[in-house]
Amino acid sequence: MVIVIGGMIGLGKTSMAKLLGDHFKTEVFYESVDDNPILPLFYTSSEEEIEKYRYPFLLQLHFLDTRFRSIKNALYDANNVLDRSIYEDWYFAKVNNDLGRISDLEFQMYDRLLSNMLEELEGMPKKAPDLMVYLKGSFETVVNRIAKRGRSYELDEGLKAYYYKLWEGYDEWVMNHYKASDVIIVDMDKYDIVHCEADARAIIAQVEEKLSNR
Repeated sequence: MVIVIGGMIGLGKTSMAKLLGDHFKTEVFYESVDDNPILPLFYTSSEEEIEKYRYPFLLQLHFLDTRFRSIKNALYDANNVLDRSIYEDWYFAKVNNDLGRISDLEFQMYDRLLSNMLEELEGMPKKAPDLMVYLKGSFETVVNRIAKRGRSYELDEGLKAYYYKLWEGYDEWVMNHYKASDVIIVDMDKYDIVHCEADARAIIAQVEEKLSNR
């Protein structure tokens, strides 16, 4: 059993990964955030600095590297949970390409590299995850939760347009483009798995039922 947690920035992927990892008594592969040297630069740099140093492209390469390592390890073992996976990285790269922050040539190079990596996964004991738990929510919820977790580099008012661009197309990408596994959708406007035990139990029950019906 390999479960990936997907969804918009700030909606609680790490908390969901921990909940399911604890419940299924399995390892959790967390997203590379605190040890990521490029992430603060991505959020705080001016457009001129982004143009010069190509931070969005470098950030996507960093995530591609760390998530490829994680999913290779996860697919070798029987039970694992991943806090976001390599499959969603394409969506983030495409949004940054649409915004002009990643050039068309950079995106083509990224897309080829990702395709090559996904071909390599075909040689793993497991070929793909069993389930994605996709966290969705209103844009207001996204912005409020980003503010509450208090990472200073994420709080600039000018980032709202970027968050909105990610948010507005995320559901469509999951529903129409993600093909690696089954999907459970969790509306984070309605569930609070951190502070409400009943909500946490309800999500675990949904995941167990979905896995048992595979």
